[in-house]
Amino acid sequence: MTNNSNKIAIVTGASRGIGAAIAERLAKDGFTVVINYAGSEAAAEELARKIEEKGGKALTAKADVSDAEAVRRMFDTAEAAFGGVDVLVNNAGIMQLAKIADADDAHFDRHMAINLKGTFNTLREAGKRLRDGGRIINLSTSIVGLKLETYGVYAATKAAVETLTGIMSKEMRGRSITVNAVAPGPTATDLFLIGKSDELIDRLAKMNPLERLGTPEDIAAAVAFLAGPDGRWINGQTLRANGGMV
Repeated sequence: MTNNSNKIAIVTGASRGIGAAIAERLAKDGFTVVINYAGSEAAAEELARKIEEKGGKALTAKADVSDAEAVRRMFDTAEAAFGGVDVLVNNAGIMQLAKIADADDAHFDRHMAINLKGTFNTLREAGKRLRDGGRIINLSTSIVGLKLETYGVYAATKAAVETLTGIMSKEMRGRSITVNAVAPGPTATDLFLIGKSDELIDRLAKMNPLERLGTPEDIAAAVAFLAGPDGRWINGQTLRANGGMV
């Protein structure tokens, strides 16, 4: 707790699912958490209340990560409130499935705007403004390794994020800032579960040798490791948190 007690963490897309679990875990570990959201204001405010009721510190910040100016304002807000930013967790993203031959321009452009440009926008800001000794953790996907049908455009954006991760880790030389990615496998969030049959969910759960879906808390634990003192020697890596699926 003491190691992180004066550190500020921005978590994008943090109002629900994996992002909310990451925000809760970092708050539990002593970070002051900036809960970013694009549309779910009520959920973000409820999460902030929940964190503060448990003795943590949290602030909500609305910003569409695909909008560079909105991202700048989010960093401004965090700096004005807390004096600086130490950790960036790039969790905001969308996942819509379509075969490459069937994907229309809107499908492609939306994924690129949020998953890739959105990550680029926050990385660019963090590269200029993160305090020395900070941590950047991007969210990728184990689909980059699995290469499953219908995930083409989504996986392409995340493969690009993994490449940005490795390159930026080298560009932060001299500032003691690590840059890593966490690549979840199938994880039991509402976003993942809705619209899938029990049979399909069971089949996906059995794909890894631990024979279960990941939980948001599993992914949050991997992020917390990279954000905390024990992760200081891990840099430029993609950690696949998927139970051994790939």
